[in-house]
Amino acid sequence: MIHFWLWPCYSHTHLQVAYTSLSLCIYTMCLKFPHRDLYPISITPFNWSLVTKLIAMAGAYYSYVLALVCALLSMATGGGALEPSGWLRAHATFYGGSDAGGTMGGACGYGNLYAQGYGTRTTALSTVLFDRGLSCGQCYKLVCDRKTDPSWCKPGVSVTVTATNFCPPNWDLPSDKGGWCNPPRPHFDMAQPAWEKIGVYRGGIIPVIYQRVPCVKKGGVRFTIAGHDYFELVLLTNVAAAGSVKAMDVKGSKAGSNDWMPMAHNWGANWHSLKYLNGQGLSFRVTITDGQTIVFADVVPPSWKFGQTFASNLQFK
Repeated sequence: MIHFWLWPCYSHTHLQVAYTSLSLCIYTMCLKFPHRDLYPISITPFNWSLVTKLIAMAGAYYSYVLALVCALLSMATGGGALEPSGWLRAHATFYGGSDAGGTMGGACGYGNLYAQGYGTRTTALSTVLFDRGLSCGQCYKLVCDRKTDPSWCKPGVSVTVTATNFCPPNWDLPSDKGGWCNPPRPHFDMAQPAWEKIGVYRGGIIPVIYQRVPCVKKGGVRFTIAGHDYFELVLLTNVAAAGSVKAMDVKGSKAGSNDWMPMAHNWGANWHSLKYLNGQGLSFRVTITDGQTIVFADVVPPSWKFGQTFASNLQFK
C-alpha cells in the first residue's frame, strides 16, 4: 500500500495542480493495472469520496511530492516498455511432434527455430491473434484453465511461448465445433513440448487463460537479408520486449543516401525495400509495437550478400 502524507492547501492554484496531478496519477495506475476477473492481483477500488477530501487538504508541497511519486510509479511499472496484459480466455491444441520438428519454417519466416533460438516454446496463432503477421515474435504466457475443465490440466504450472506461425481457419467447421482457429476465436496451436508443459497429452485440446508478456532474449537483434537487386527482404529475429515490429526504415552509406527510407511489411517478420542498396553499408531504424525505437547504425557492412545474417549489439528493453 502507498501512503500519501498531506499538507494544508495554501492556494487555489496549488489545489488545481494537486488535483490534476492526482487525477493523472490515478488514471495512469488504472490503465496499468486494469481489474479483471482472471487477473492474478486484485486491485481494491479507490474511495473517491475520500480522495476528494484529501485533495481539499492538499497543498503546494503535496503537488510536487505527488508528481515525484507518479514519476516513480511510472518508472517502477516499466515506462513505455511492454507490460503484461490482463488474463484472457482461449483454447490450445498442439502440433509438430514430440520433438517439435514439424514446427520448423512457418508463416513468420523464422526458418529453423532451433538455430534461431526459439526452440520448442513456440505457437501458431489463430487469425484474430496473428494480425496478418504483425504479431510474429510476440510472447504469451499460458496456464491451463482448471476451473473450466480440470480433466486435462496440469496444476500449478505455466509456459511462455513465442508466436512463430499461423493457424489457418477451417471454414468447413463452425468456430464452436472444431474450427478452433476460425475468427473470432483466439486460439494457440502450440508446439507439442510446450503444450505438454500445461496439458495432459490425451486431452488434445484444453481451455487456457493467457496474457501477452515481454520477450526475454539473449544477445542483440539480428537481420537476415534475402531477395535480389531492387528488392531487399529483411527478416528480424531475436527481438526482445514487445517482440513484434511496428515500423522499419533503412538508410544506405553512400553519398546522397542520408535520408531514412521507410520499409514495407511484406509477410510474417519480413520487411522489404525496393531501393537499390547493393554495395553500401546499411543502417536500420526499428520501432517495435510498444513504441520503443532503436537505430542500428551500420549494422550491415558494404560487403554484404543476399542470404547473410548480421547480429547487432543492441536490444530492446
